[in-house]
Amino acid sequence: MQIDNNQLLRFTTAGSVDDGKSTLIGRLLYDSKAIFEDQLENITLTSKRKGYDGIDLALFTDGLRDEREQGITIDVAYRYFTTPRRKFIIADTPGHIQYTRNMVTGASTANVTIILIDARKGVIEQTKRHAFIASLLQIPHIIVCVNKMDLIDYSEEIYNQIKVQFEEFSSKLYAKDIRFIPISALDGDNVVNRSKNIDWYHSAPLLNTLENLHISSDINKIDARFPVQTVLRPQREGFIDYRGYAGRLASGILRHGDHVTVMPSGFTSTIKSIDTMDHSLTEAFAPMSITITLNDDIDVGRGDMIVKTANQPRVIQEFDTMLCWLNNEKAKPRTKYTILHTSNEQKAMIKNIMYKIDINTYNREKENKELSMNDIARVKIRTTRPLMIDEYRDNRTTGSFILIDDVTHETVAAGMIL
Repeated sequence: MQIDNNQLLRFTTAGSVDDGKSTLIGRLLYDSKAIFEDQLENITLTSKRKGYDGIDLALFTDGLRDEREQGITIDVAYRYFTTPRRKFIIADTPGHIQYTRNMVTGASTANVTIILIDARKGVIEQTKRHAFIASLLQIPHIIVCVNKMDLIDYSEEIYNQIKVQFEEFSSKLYAKDIRFIPISALDGDNVVNRSKNIDWYHSAPLLNTLENLHISSDINKIDARFPVQTVLRPQREGFIDYRGYAGRLASGILRHGDHVTVMPSGFTSTIKSIDTMDHSLTEAFAPMSITITLNDDIDVGRGDMIVKTANQPRVIQEFDTMLCWLNNEKAKPRTKYTILHTSNEQKAMIKNIMYKIDINTYNREKENKELSMNDIARVKIRTTRPLMIDEYRDNRTTGSFILIDDVTHETVAAGMIL
């Protein structure tokens, strides 16, 4: 299968404390030669000060002073690197239960989540919790890295036991593609280079797996959704009558001449042109940024959505959602918040909290409905004006939103529409 060299893959790491997430990313960056010389010198000096004989690979991602002092990951650390085959954005997320919101933030746009398991401990509660969140966020691909294989003498038997453990509980979750790789992040076994110590494992190492993972089909190519971000009126020679609607195609494919409907107004037209900065296109597909012109003069503005007439989203004011609460202040039902859905900004309120989810046991808590930071709950949202929505499982862009506090302007929650 041919991979587009410019194709971007976003992945996130998850696992319990000290499972080696930051070390794994450090090893990926180090062995793939994605570290600048000045960074390497700085990390080498810091490692010596900490008493390491070699390089502490975790320091490549644990950028906060608190993280370096405690030896843990607190915030979401983003790192970027490129190989000849693909571009990558890594979100190194915390393993602690009190930082659930950070994992949700880092994983919300990921194509892949890498779940690390300590080979000595096997599948533990936090492993299940991270797998559940990955499933909740509908991350298409899960790679389970059984780490610290060097500490169990590279035992194939223990690796297979852990694999069976994970498969037993993950069968209840929504996960399309789960892969397993035995690794040692510290020594580099099966991270970038194939391990000689794990000769019983015949599949590709981690980096090769990431480079060749097919992600093009992860994007919804059926439901054309084009949220309008702004209207372009150049008012200069050659473009005096030009009126284009600019934005990013959230999903689907749009072609020149397609019959489209502008929502929520319901007015219809056909696509006159699809333009980019350099030239015009006969078709565009998600997630391209484009400008569309229509054959009819219709009032279209930011927050509207252009869709194919024969395939439209739901237009509703009240809907159910899985909500992750991100703020220190507790949720206030019946209080007005600003909801940001694609480019559409409205007022909204939490009408009802149906139940919270215990992310350790997956049980529903129907008695205690108070939403505090890091809580995940099923709630009913009502907006002042209709939104054009799809279910999150069908479209991660038009099926998600954030809530903003009108007083502090802080983002207080992220939601996935059911």
